Amino acid sequence: GEDSEMMSKSRGNVVAPDELVERYGADVVRAYLMFFARWDLGAPWNSSGIEGTVRWIRRIWTLMTETAKNTTEKAEAEGSDLRSLRRKVHQTLRQVTHDFETFEFNTIISALMELLNEMYKVREQGAVGTPEWAEAQDIYLRMLAPVAPHIAEEVWTEFLGKPYSVHTQPWPVVDEAAAKEDEITLIVQVNGKVRDRIQVSASIGEGEAKNAALASEAVQKYLQGKEPRKVILVPGRLVNIVV
Repeated sequence: GEDSEMMSKSRGNVVAPDELVERYGADVVRAYLMFFARWDLGAPWNSSGIEGTVRWIRRIWTLMTETAKNTTEKAEAEGSDLRSLRRKVHQTLRQVTHDFETFEFNTIISALMELLNEMYKVREQGAVGTPEWAEAQDIYLRMLAPVAPHIAEEVWTEFLGKPYSVHTQPWPVVDEAAAKEDEITLIVQVNGKVRDRIQVSASIGEGEAKNAALASEAVQKYLQGKEPRKVILVPGRLVNIVV
């Protein structure tokens, strides 16, 4: 039947985690178990993907310990880069909080992997030494603690010199203002005359911006169901619709 690949004692196909723990450490095996399948569905055991988890944990270790020791890195990041770091931190926190509450562990790991990539990126831009960087490290380790308890603790107390223990810290609170996507106001013109102003995400693409402008009630009134002849976008500023 379909369940023939599931581990069961009677079939003698049970894999003891001890060898994997000995090879990779308990944190990696624990994180991999969370990551490789949805816990409520289960899946046939397969350790072939564990290297990805190993790499991720190593990259956390490298980033956290290097930046903790290296006080010579100059904080030169732009305000906008630091704002986008905070946005990513708090968006991740919001997702991870939700996923822990609903036991969706596999998506927690992928969210933490993504945030780590972002942290590596802003490190290059000179974020180390800023309050935003310190906050990112702090929140990252609190989110990591249930996933990789030993590593989170060691970085927290040994490298960052924070009070023992990371496991007794309160769960961080999402800063909703920080998590919100930046918005901009686009001016909407019809035949060169301003007819509307619309709020859109700062990262909006060209097609989406044009569609948002065409959907404006003021524009609809002037179009009267006709197709516009031309839609011209000045990115981040305005959309001019030629009727």
